[in-house]
Amino acid sequence: MHIRHSIAIAVAVCIFVIGAAIGVGITSWSGRTVFGSSRGIPVYIGQKDGPDTGHPNAEGFAPVLAPVLPAVVSITSSRIVSAPQSPFFNDPFFRHFFGGQVAPQQQREMGLGSGVIVSPDGYILTNNHVVEKSNDVKVILSDKRQFPGKVIGTDPKTDIAVVQIAATGLPTVTLGDSTKLRVGDYAFAIGNPFGVGETATMGIISATGRNGLDIEDYEDFIQTDASINPGNSGGALLDARGQLIGINTAILSGGGTGGNEGIGFAIPINMAKYVMDQILRYGKVERGYIGVGIQEVTPDLAKAFHVPPEKGALVGEVQPNSPGAKAGLQRGDVITELDGQPITGPNDLRLKVGAMAPAATVHLKVDRAGESKDFTVVLEETPSTKKAATSPSASGGNNVMSGVEVQDLTSDIRNQLGLDPDVKGVVVTNVADASAAATAGLQRGDVIEQVNRQPVSSVADYDRLVRENGNKALVLLVNRGGNTTFLVVEPE
Repeated sequence: MHIRHSIAIAVAVCIFVIGAAIGVGITSWSGRTVFGSSRGIPVYIGQKDGPDTGHPNAEGFAPVLAPVLPAVVSITSSRIVSAPQSPFFNDPFFRHFFGGQVAPQQQREMGLGSGVIVSPDGYILTNNHVVEKSNDVKVILSDKRQFPGKVIGTDPKTDIAVVQIAATGLPTVTLGDSTKLRVGDYAFAIGNPFGVGETATMGIISATGRNGLDIEDYEDFIQTDASINPGNSGGALLDARGQLIGINTAILSGGGTGGNEGIGFAIPINMAKYVMDQILRYGKVERGYIGVGIQEVTPDLAKAFHVPPEKGALVGEVQPNSPGAKAGLQRGDVITELDGQPITGPNDLRLKVGAMAPAATVHLKVDRAGESKDFTVVLEETPSTKKAATSPSASGGNNVMSGVEVQDLTSDIRNQLGLDPDVKGVVVTNVADASAAATAGLQRGDVIEQVNRQPVSSVADYDRLVRENGNKALVLLVNRGGNTTFLVVEPE
C-alpha cells in the first residue's frame, strides 16, 4: 500500500514536470502566455513587432487622421417649403365650406451634411447643396459644441459654399495640391454619413478629371472608392499625409438605393480654394467668358474639318457681341491652345477660362479650315442668365439624310421655337427612327442652318446641297432651342 502511494506521487510529479516543460516551450515559442486552451482549437496570435504591411507605420493611418478629425464638422440645415395640398382644396364646393381661400400649408425640410474647417477663425468649406436656400444652419464640432452657421457665399456652378461660425482657435486641415494626385494614391473620406457620427473610410484615387456627368456646370471631379454616403456631402477627402485634396460631393448609386457603390466624387481642392477666395473677396465667383458654344472634336467631325481627332474644342456657336465675336472667332474654328497651353477638349477650355478673371487677356491658337490662326480675346464676366451653349455631337449612321423631312422656316414657326428673327434655315418636321440622321442626333424641331458649311435659307437650298453632296458624309449646322451645334451624318 505504501509502495503504491509512492508510485502515485512519483507519477504525479513526472506529469507536473512534463506539463511545465511543455508550457515553458509554448510560452517561449509564442511570445505570449497561453490560457485556457482546453479544446483542440488552433490559436493564432498576432506579432505586434511583425513586418510592415505598407502602411506609414504599424498603427495604420491613425496618426495621420487623428489631427485632422477635429477639423471635420457636421452641418444641419432647414428650410420652410410649401407642403403639397390635397386636390380637395381646389374644389370650389370644398372651399365654400372652408371660407373660400385656403392658405397653403408649410412644412420644414431638414438637411444633413458635413464641412471642413479651413481657418482658425471659423471659415468652413462645404457643398452648396448642403446649405442651399436654408433658413437655418447649425454647425456641430467633433467635441459636440454647436454654433449657428452664417452662409458667406455659394457657387452652384461648382457646388461649393463657404460658411462661418463665431469661434476662434479652431482646429484646421492643411490644404493639399489636387493637381499632383495619381490614380492609386490612398484616399480617406471623412464626414457624417446618415447622421451616425464622424466616420472615416479608406480607398484609393480611382480617376481624376472626371466630367460630363451633368452634376455641376464646372466638373473636374476626383473619383474614389472610399465610401461616400448621404451625409458625407461637404466632408473631407484626404491624402495619405492627411492633407485636404477634395470636398466630397456626389456618388453614383445603382438601383436608386442612395447607398455607396464604390464610385464617389469630390471637388478638387484647387478648384474649391479658388471658389472660396472669390467668395471671400467679391461675395460671388467672377468667371471669364468668351461667348462661344463648344463641343467635342469627334473622329467624324475631325475628318470633316481636317483637324486631329479628340483634341481642341470645336466652336459651334458664337454669341453676338461676345468677346469671341469681337476677336473674330467663327463657327467651325477649333481652339487648340490657350496662352500656350494645349486644349484637350471643351471641358478643359471651359475650366481654364472659368478660372480666369473678367477683363483678362488670353491668346488663342485656332485651326480654321486647316490653317493655324492666332486670336487675342479680352474676357468678360459670364452672364448669370446665359443659357448653356454647349452640346456634344453624336455621330455615325448609314444613309445620308434619308428619312428626314423638312419645311421652310416661317416667322410663325420661328416664334414657336423661340428663335431670333435673323435665324434662317429649314425646320425638321420628321426624322425616321432608323435613319442615319437620327443616329447622328438630329431631332424633330431642329433648324438646319447650314449644309456642308453652306447657308440654307429654304427647302430648295437644302435639297440642292444634299443632292450635290451625293452619298458622302454630311456636316450640318443645327439650331436647337437657340443654341447651334455641328452634326455629322455618315452614309452606310
